[in-house]
Amino acid sequence: MTTYDEQTSLSDLTSTADEVRRSMESVIEGKPEVVRLALTVLLAEGHLLIEDVPGVGKTMLAKALARSVDCSVRRIQFTPDLLPSDITGVSVYDQQRKDFEFKPGAVFAQIVIGDEINRASPKTQSALLESMEERQVTVDGHTYPLPDPFMVVATQNPVEMEGTYPLPEAQRDRFMVRVSIGYPSAAAELEMLDVHGGASPLEDLQPVAHAHDIAKLIEAVRGVHVAESVRRYAVELVSATRNHPELRLGASPRATLQLLRASKATAALAGRGYALPDDVQSLVVPVLAHRVLPTAQAQLNRRSAEQIVTEILQRTPVPDTGAHAWRDSYGQQQPRGF
Repeated sequence: MTTYDEQTSLSDLTSTADEVRRSMESVIEGKPEVVRLALTVLLAEGHLLIEDVPGVGKTMLAKALARSVDCSVRRIQFTPDLLPSDITGVSVYDQQRKDFEFKPGAVFAQIVIGDEINRASPKTQSALLESMEERQVTVDGHTYPLPDPFMVVATQNPVEMEGTYPLPEAQRDRFMVRVSIGYPSAAAELEMLDVHGGASPLEDLQPVAHAHDIAKLIEAVRGVHVAESVRRYAVELVSATRNHPELRLGASPRATLQLLRASKATAALAGRGYALPDDVQSLVVPVLAHRVLPTAQAQLNRRSAEQIVTEILQRTPVPDTGAHAWRDSYGQQQPRGF
């Protein structure tokens, strides 16, 4: 593992991110884009929703991220009989002390894996709302802070599958990115048989970064500079979802903020201290598509949220300032931490 002092450069920090990425890719075959998005969400202080059919490696991806970083990890298997107190914790009366003692729930970890989150009831799903947004838990009038860094990695099967409850809009909006792993290519599946045929590579996966390293990376991402034209571009993209005739629910202001944070993380992973419009473009669909709702007519026309968001991206004018201007702007306002 690599540790850093206070004078760490951006290149040194991104080398740690590369180590985590390579560690994850040793387990997740043939899906580099999905791995990159998962790492982007971690560094942007967001939460990740992995949605796909059973058996394509949703839980494997979540575990690979958790085991590649030396952080506290808790897994929650969401089932119909899971209670909100199982997640947040409960106050138990202590006979010796003659007082109530708080017993932390499964959410008190730096990386929380929620497996098949949409198999639990909406009441249980809502137990994550406060922790995901405010990074704290309130039980019996007392507020308990969650550890830092904190990330929820949840998996879910498509809502058409039996025995599932669709995530409410407030829950979906708290996930920064939704990804779909998809089926592997024939070559990747053949390699998977060689790697996974004897034993799971997760058993040999060792942490390649400390929680302290991730905190340094997050601090570096916060300092990435975003020019005004890039910020305006992000706002225009999100605003377009609120006025589109085929969408009955557009993206929230939280979506704009998370799109910007994810763009800064993408820039940092590329070794840049400034964000480009390309960073925003690469994240529009995974950040916005799960937050919007197509109209009934759009659904009858078999128009998916991804298709509509992609069209919005294509129709929204891109800032035409040359690449040198982004660098000049970055030089004029040197971000903290570089």
